[in-house]
Amino acid sequence: MIPQEIIRRKRDGKTLTAGEIAAFIAGLAKEEITEGQAAAFAMAVFFRGMSRNETVALTRAMRDSGTVLKWDGLARPVADKHSTGGVGDNVSLMLAPVMAACGLAVPMISGRGLGHTGGTLDKLQSIPGYNVMPDERLFRKVVDEIGCAIIGQTSDLAPADRRLYAIRDVTATVESVPLITASILSKKLAAGLGSLVLDVKVGNGAFMESPEEAETLARSLVEVANGAGVRTAALLTDMNEPLADAAGNALEVVNCLDFLAGLKAGTRLETVVLAEAVEMLVQAGIAKDVAEAGSKARLALSSGEAMERFARMVHALGGPADFCERPDAYLEPAPVRMRVTASRDGYLAACETRAVGLAVVELGGGRKRAADAIDHRVGIDGLLPLGAQVSEGEPIATVHAKTREDAERIASEVALFYTIADAAPAPSPVVIGRIA
Repeated sequence: MIPQEIIRRKRDGKTLTAGEIAAFIAGLAKEEITEGQAAAFAMAVFFRGMSRNETVALTRAMRDSGTVLKWDGLARPVADKHSTGGVGDNVSLMLAPVMAACGLAVPMISGRGLGHTGGTLDKLQSIPGYNVMPDERLFRKVVDEIGCAIIGQTSDLAPADRRLYAIRDVTATVESVPLITASILSKKLAAGLGSLVLDVKVGNGAFMESPEEAETLARSLVEVANGAGVRTAALLTDMNEPLADAAGNALEVVNCLDFLAGLKAGTRLETVVLAEAVEMLVQAGIAKDVAEAGSKARLALSSGEAMERFARMVHALGGPADFCERPDAYLEPAPVRMRVTASRDGYLAACETRAVGLAVVELGGGRKRAADAIDHRVGIDGLLPLGAQVSEGEPIATVHAKTREDAERIASEVALFYTIADAAPAPSPVVIGRIA
């Protein structure tokens, strides 16, 4: 196998065979493929695309580049979810313990931030001691005893994807449907799932900005996953504004704790969490219908059991035993806080959501290069939702920064990301559609 010949064929728009794809991915996993070759392959796929058969072959090759877990003997149905990423999208942090409290086993293999989007692992690494890379023994123990474990890809799970994932982040090839499909599903299929729910974001803060693009990706994911034997459905959800009222790693962990404590009722975030919870419970057979599933999920939150599961998971994976009771004792605050204020009276009518995510990256809360370190302290919170009525000088967000210079620069930029109009915008649904 000559890597450059495979790259050339895809560059020229040829259809690759399953054998060619498998050989290239095997070389990537063994580090016989250089970063330059991997980047060229990703760019060729980005521009030329892949057929459905090529995408299936790529997904299987990446899945089979490492260990494929089996959960024989586990009493709970094994299920998971995945989001294609957005700004303030911390749903996984809350959904996993809610599902564990409802009787599912959720072995969640998550990733780091890509481009302007935050990564679940980066958020969890805000918590001192939290081990996102446990060995398989500990991973299985936590899933079995607690019901959920949110971790990263170990060296044994889809190693080819781990390498390609980092390269896509810094080569502007994130938005490729075949690469997204193979990346997401290789990890999920390697985790040994029985069912899967996908959250495909659409809007100006998503990788897929148009409904048509998002539906194309959702159908690709659903068809490939179901074809591989995993019951899968996808929700299309709005990302034309930050989902949570916080964007930034430690800030989103705090937001998660507030959510589990019942302080985010009635928000767009709650709508998405509950919609995905319902899908997971019905697919896995834990609930017979949507109404029963919704009741179970709400009870897991109101009873405090979801919070308890989150606390136990954090401690079992190396975090503080009292983290949920005393997060301020463990989450280091940013040195500088600065309010972003409304420039006039009116209603928040639109948001440049991608720009908000990139502002967090500029603060140090994301990566410009694969090797960059994350500053977990920084970010933006207090983000008001679209439709909120504001007065001139009223705070619409707060920037958390490591220097005053950073805070002043980003605060002035964020103020420009929001359009203030005389009339409130028409309300838009956060769950746009479903594909199964």
